[in-house]
Amino acid sequence: MQPGKTRILFIAEAVTLAHVARPVTLAQALDPQHFDVHLAHHPRYRELLGALNLTEHEIYSIPPQQFIQALASGKPLYDDATLRAYVEEDLQLLAAVQPDIVVGDFRLSLAVSAEMTGVPYVALSNAYWSPYCQQRYTVPELPMTRVLGPTIGQMVFSLARPWVFALHCLPMHRLRRRYGLTSLGFDLREVYTRADYTLYADIPDLYRMQNRPRHHRFIGPVVWSPRFPHPPWWQEVPQGRPIVYVTLGSSGQASLLPELIAALGQLNVTALVSTAGAPLPPVVPGNVFVAAYLPGEQAVKMASLVICNGGSPSTHQALVHSVPVIGVAGNLDQYLNMTAIESTGAGRGLRAGTCRAGELVEVVSLMLADASCREAARELAVRLARYDSCAEFTNVINEICSGRTNRIINGISIDSQTVR
Repeated sequence: MQPGKTRILFIAEAVTLAHVARPVTLAQALDPQHFDVHLAHHPRYRELLGALNLTEHEIYSIPPQQFIQALASGKPLYDDATLRAYVEEDLQLLAAVQPDIVVGDFRLSLAVSAEMTGVPYVALSNAYWSPYCQQRYTVPELPMTRVLGPTIGQMVFSLARPWVFALHCLPMHRLRRRYGLTSLGFDLREVYTRADYTLYADIPDLYRMQNRPRHHRFIGPVVWSPRFPHPPWWQEVPQGRPIVYVTLGSSGQASLLPELIAALGQLNVTALVSTAGAPLPPVVPGNVFVAAYLPGEQAVKMASLVICNGGSPSTHQALVHSVPVIGVAGNLDQYLNMTAIESTGAGRGLRAGTCRAGELVEVVSLMLADASCREAARELAVRLARYDSCAEFTNVINEICSGRTNRIINGISIDSQTVR
């Protein structure tokens, strides 16, 4: 421990880039004169992060493809053996680093390992996974949806969802019992957000919350962009037509890229396409520029419209710059995020399972011509700008360090007053 400094350990679950990018962004915001910052993550996304002013530790995370396949099939994301291995690795890491506070992004095992060691645990999440959030659940792209279709699939999903959520809770239920801890119950939202302090990378304007306790807080969007050099064609991008930026991210369906590129090739636009590491297509239309990765923030600032997977990192990156979004959603997380955005008029959600070039041509054309959509995006950008996630996060850490916040005992807040 460096004298006089508070040691903060961030643990990122590298199943998608977002779960690494958010901790990195917040970790870099902490003043190194006052904090000794550590980051534990699988190195699969390391080349995208650039130079980091912190101490890094390598840990294991299941492969992204395994994670995405579990989402697509509707199966629990982690089995018992994986969670047990995670807890044991967490315990070794916590013993080695000896942090004052541990911050996790979808590292579900910390709900066991942090509690066992008594280290205050801060979880990064999204508001739509909150057990205090009232919302509707759109059926995601599941085998059932492909067989029954979205309409009947929605009916079945609405009836079965509480039971499906309970099934997904079983691995954590057994894990906590194995370590002598009380069950978290069978609401998946409790499992995803269990912590001493739960921070939502969202703004409260878009969500209906009921009885939200003090230790669940909104910090605003955590926006990040990969530190990659410009592709060779960057200076050749024509500026005379609307620019559409396309990024499906690490959790999007790369198989949709040919459909997206074909649609954009039919329009009077310039398209900047990031494949997020997926193989580059051999042939693209003349108005489409493609690279494995692009400097996302710069691309967004040039764009009139962003097409993404509907997840919060990509949509927030667009909306903070007043750019409307089309979210081609596949998993439940993406549908939940797009439901909130669609309610503002600043975006449109499409189903990844049924999205075709003809529909894309129509929707892109309509959104580029729709002044109300652009105005809604501008209004939402103003609301998003009221939150500085790095400053909000630092304030929470300082409060924990100073002891001004109420301690959470067995997950129950002493003071349950609603806060920002």
